[in-house]
This record gives sequence, structure tokens and C-alpha cells, in this order.
Amino acid sequence: MIRRMDHFTIVTDRLAATLDFYGVLGLNEGPRPDFGFPGAWLYVADSPVLHIVETDRMPDPRRGALDHMAFFAEDLVGTAQRITAASVDYRIIRTPRPFSRWQMFLFDPNGVEVELDFIAEETPPADWKSRAGR
Repeated sequence: MIRRMDHFTIVTDRLAATLDFYGVLGLNEGPRPDFGFPGAWLYVADSPVLHIVETDRMPDPRRGALDHMAFFAEDLVGTAQRITAASVDYRIIRTPRPFSRWQMFLFDPNGVEVELDFIAEETPPADWKSRAGR
């Protein structure tokens, strides 16, 4: 039986930009087995949640379809500041009641949509409403 999500894997021909992007979001590069091909494992605490496979060119045809990946996060204002400082565009919405969670959406350098979910009690950035429709 499934117990929890283990990891996502993405393929990229832009490894450095991909590592920089997820570093801004707080993921840290950590140990990775030698699979005989380049890549990286990015961690949250002790868990490698994002596996990255580097390639010279993207597969043709592309494999599978990943709509988005979502992470639970904290410090909505601080996260927005870090993402803005990295010149990454994002949008923020608030889920309908009774949940009222905050959700931030942005795209990694490979076109993968990333969702960051924050508890309802977080304070949003002052400009969140102007970012809702982006």
C-alpha cells in the first residue's frame, strides 16, 4: 500500500538553471547514487524529493505528462521575496472556504509548474491580489 509520495523526477537540458531555481525554493542538493549518467537529487531535510536527470537534449517524444508538483511550504512573504529577487514570475491564489489555504504557482526552467501550499494563517505579500491572475 502507498504510504506517502517519495519523489518526482524531471529531465532537463538546463541543469545549472534547474538547480538554481529549486535552490531559491529551499531544496538542497544532496547525495545521489552513481547511476552512470549526470543529474542531481534535491532534498527537503533528509528526504530526496526531487530527482533531476541531465540530458544533452530533451527526449523526443517527451515521456509522460506531469501537470504540476506541489510542496507544502512556510513563510509566504519570505518565499515571495526570494522568488522575486531571483526574477521568477509567480501568481498567488487563496483556495475557497473552508480551506482558505494560500497557493503560489510558478514555472521551473524546464516548463514544469510548481505549486507551493501555505496554511491559511500565513500573511500574504501586499501585492498578492495583483498576482492572482498571472
